[in-house]
Parts: sequence; structure tokens; C-alpha cells
Amino acid sequence: MTDTVAFADPPTLGRRQVLTAEAVREPLRRRVATGAVRTARSSVAILAFLALWEVAPRVGLVDAVFLPPLSTVLVALGDLAADGALATHVSASLGRAAVGFGIAVAVSIPVGIAIGWYRPVAELLTPILELFRNTAALALLPVFILILGIGETSKIALVTYACSFPILLTTISGVRTVDPLLVKSARSLGLTPVRLFWHVVLPAAVPAIFTGVRMAGSASILVLIAAEMIGAKAGLGFLITYTQYNFQIPEMYAGIIVIALTGLAINGVLLAIERRFSRWRTA
Repeated sequence: MTDTVAFADPPTLGRRQVLTAEAVREPLRRRVATGAVRTARSSVAILAFLALWEVAPRVGLVDAVFLPPLSTVLVALGDLAADGALATHVSASLGRAAVGFGIAVAVSIPVGIAIGWYRPVAELLTPILELFRNTAALALLPVFILILGIGETSKIALVTYACSFPILLTTISGVRTVDPLLVKSARSLGLTPVRLFWHVVLPAAVPAIFTGVRMAGSASILVLIAAEMIGAKAGLGFLITYTQYNFQIPEMYAGIIVIALTGLAINGVLLAIERRFSRWRTA
């Protein structure tokens, strides 16, 4: 009779373990299932709202003349898209919002950094900043129209004004609230003031800056729509006002839906850009 000796599996001795295809697919399946459950859970409220919108006018809970069913509104939305009117109004609004928002970003971030980093600049500009930031943008719309006319310039100027303050204030806050330990550590390593600002202060302030940029993105659409309701020949605000006056109620709700979707799209794009510039936070 021959004795048998059981040997343990050889240790890996630091060698990389070879994963089977099944072992690779299992975490992927788990992530997909988790994502599907999370998406379904977050969509329940929206689906319930849309179902209520469809059912309430049909069963008489609300007057279908003033609140048409969702399906009727979607048909009107499809007609607006088919005849090209929707593209005309969307492009007009997005063009104005993009120009005003871009000017606000280009001006407000450098000014906010200067106020947050240099005390003399803060002492000079803070009083005028406090005066204007408490003045609602729409309250100044008649002033913009009187000075710049009822054309494109006044609407772009109004969007720029409304977008500037969220970016300005969050930039100032982001620069001033950088962890002092980071600044001291960088100085102890011999970084020059320029490199200290560029490699430590600015990256640390990016999340706060992008919070203001996202708020400004939403404000650009909201303020512009209000301005277009008063004086414009094209744009989503004009579409809503025009269809309301002509009692084209489904088209009016279609314009409102497009505004909501446009705001969501802008916020999504800005959130993606923020993640791109803030990868160091999760690295």
C-alpha cells in the first residue's frame, strides 16, 4: 500500500492571479443590477407624476382645456419639432444664454479669484458687490432695455448680470476657504506664490467654483425665458407667451417641457465638466 501525501496549493508568491471570464463578469453584473435598481427607484416619482398628468384631465379631475393630457402635449411637441419651429426657438434661446453665460464665466472667475486672494481688491470691490448682488436681475430688465434697446444686447446683458453673482460669490468663497494646512505645507516646500496658487489654491477651489457655474447655468435659462416673454421675436419664452395669447395650450405646455429638458441638459453637461476637472477628489 502506497502512502499518499496531500500537498497544499502552491502560494502565488506575489504573482498576479489569473481571473476567469466568469469572475470578471460577476462584478459587472452586480454593478448593472445595482444601477438598474437605483434608476428604477429614482424614476418612480417622475413616472407617477407623468401618469397623474395623463389621467387627471381624462377623468375630469382638472379641466382638459387648461391642462391637456400628456399624450396631447407630446403630439403638439412632435408637430413643433416636425415643422422646424421648435429648433428655431431653442437655438435662439440657447444662443443668447450661451453668450451671456460665457461672458459671465470669463469675467467672474478671474474677478472672484482676485477678490478672494488679494485683500486690497476685496476691500475695493466688496461694497459695490454687496450693493448689486441684492438687486434682482429681473428688476433691472427695464433699465437694460432703456439703455441697450429691446434687441439681443439687452437680453444677453441681463443673462450676464444674473449669471455673474453665483460664480463670483462661490469663487471668492472657494479661494478663501482653502485648507490653511495645504497652503502652509506648500510654502514649506518652497513653492513660489504663483506655483502655490496654480497648483494648490486653484485646484482646491475648483469644486466651489463649479457649484457657482452650475447655479449660473440654471439662472441663465430662467432669466432669459422671462426676458423673452417681454420682448422677443423668437425663443422659448416667446413661444410660451405667443401660444398662451393664441390659446394654443398644448403647444404652451410643450414649450415648458422643452425648457425643463434644456435646463436638465445644461446641468448634466456642467456636472460632467466638473467631474472632469475634479478627478483628483476621487483619485
